[in-house]
Amino acid sequence: MPALTRRSCLMGIATSGMTLGSSTSAGHREVKPSQIVDAHVHVWSTNTTQFPLAPGFSKSDLWFPSYPVEEVRRLGAAAGVNRFNLVQMTWYGLDHSYILDAIARDPQHFVGTGIVPAVADVALADPGRTMLELAQGGIYAFRIRGHSTRPKIGAGPRWMDYPGFEKMFATGAQHNLALSFLLGPKDLPEVDRMCKRFPQTPVILDHFCLIGRQKTLVDKEIQALCNMAQHRRVMVKLGAFYGLGAQQPPYLDMVPLIQRIVDAFGPDRCMWESDAPLQTRDGHTFAAAVAVIGEHCPFLSETDKHKILTTTAENFFFRRL
Repeated sequence: MPALTRRSCLMGIATSGMTLGSSTSAGHREVKPSQIVDAHVHVWSTNTTQFPLAPGFSKSDLWFPSYPVEEVRRLGAAAGVNRFNLVQMTWYGLDHSYILDAIARDPQHFVGTGIVPAVADVALADPGRTMLELAQGGIYAFRIRGHSTRPKIGAGPRWMDYPGFEKMFATGAQHNLALSFLLGPKDLPEVDRMCKRFPQTPVILDHFCLIGRQKTLVDKEIQALCNMAQHRRVMVKLGAFYGLGAQQPPYLDMVPLIQRIVDAFGPDRCMWESDAPLQTRDGHTFAAAVAVIGEHCPFLSETDKHKILTTTAENFFFRRL
């Protein structure tokens, strides 16, 4: 299907006659203030002595001078968001000291997503062993860039055909550690292949799989994402609204897309994210991002909203068995 404007395609989805009743339920449970879990935020400190930048990075590379954990707590609290998954920033490289320090000081409110290398042209430490070491400090997911969102280190569709990725999938399956993917729809066939090989590995797809980033929508890309629901351990993050679609609050153009994804995966496998700090700049706020799910999705019951805003991320990141 050729690319359409986002508005025309989403209007078509909304009026196509599809029934999306599987996401609704008779139960009701309000999302109370201070219950919400943000499944994806980035933080960093001005203190580059204690928390140094990785080689090759300088302060000029930072989006802002700082976005510390204290700031994300302060801004989130106004919208009832008080628990956060801290995603490792690129300019810290493989040094997770900042988010590990934050988690150690406040494990009730912080967990983490880290970075371990799976591919390089030199010998590396076992990525599975590194995952387990970081998990001891509260880092329970590990970010992987898709073939279309990373520097080119190989050609062809089987971009995870490396022993390092196999070790990451195997470790994730054995220890309930997630692989969190920043990728586009074109990368999904390779993730699908690996999920078939490792069906017990938790997989998280960030930012709607970047659908809508170019302000256009292709139905086959949405369907490709929805097809990943066949893998029972795949979850999707719903958020980063500031960078998708119309990119203006209240982000109502995202609602039909949310409906289609929730119908495919169910609210138990969808988790809300802000992708702060960019969701807290230039007129974007935590409250506006929360309201998309809490106020602007009439097809969601209160129970559904509670799952997406709270319990899906809570169960994986904060209530680990």
